[in-house]
Amino acid sequence: MSSALPKAPRRGLADEAADLVRAAILSGHFPPGAALREVELAARLEVSRGSVREGLARLEREGLVRGGWHRGTTVIDVTAEDVEEVYTLRAALDRLAATTARRTASPDDLRRLDLTVADMAAETAGAADAGRLVALDIAFHDRIYAAADNARLTTAWRTIRSQLHLFQTRRADTGYDHYRARVVDEHRELAALLRSGDHRTLARVAEEHVDAARRSLLAALTD
Repeated sequence: MSSALPKAPRRGLADEAADLVRAAILSGHFPPGAALREVELAARLEVSRGSVREGLARLEREGLVRGGWHRGTTVIDVTAEDVEEVYTLRAALDRLAATTARRTASPDDLRRLDLTVADMAAETAGAADAGRLVALDIAFHDRIYAAADNARLTTAWRTIRSQLHLFQTRRADTGYDHYRARVVDEHRELAALLRSGDHRTLARVAEEHVDAARRSLLAALTD
């Protein structure tokens, strides 16, 4: 195994193992379909197999890996069926998060969204890194959910967040120029609408933002 995985600090080793393996998956070190072997991961991270097993179980609950008796654990594949399910759910959640945040967001919440959009713009102005842009994309939506201040809504978001991050990474990898051309303007529009009183337009744009991502990724999967 390469040195892409650092040693786990001695803090909540199962959590640390989950965090490090998740990061390796989202960075492409373990691509979709890749096998995740407990023995190798435990040796590389210098933790017990039990910690790795528990960490992988957490990633399975996030929907990022699949495993079971008599078969190894693997990173999920990016299939059309999974994309349809995750993005359909995300559209409903994002609509509710955005329209709720329009009522509850503080000036500081809105400022943080603007700063994230500014970071996206700065990234696209230079030699943009796809992984960095996707991370900023996810961070923008994290901030909308935080501004909505609804614990159950945030919990629902977190159940699909890792899968979504992986899918958006695949979207950027397969159609980077298209993604780079749209990412700043789409998020800037959402940030502006969160300040407006136009509830219906915000709801529509929040759903269209997700649907555009879904269509883009599905087109890439069928090419």
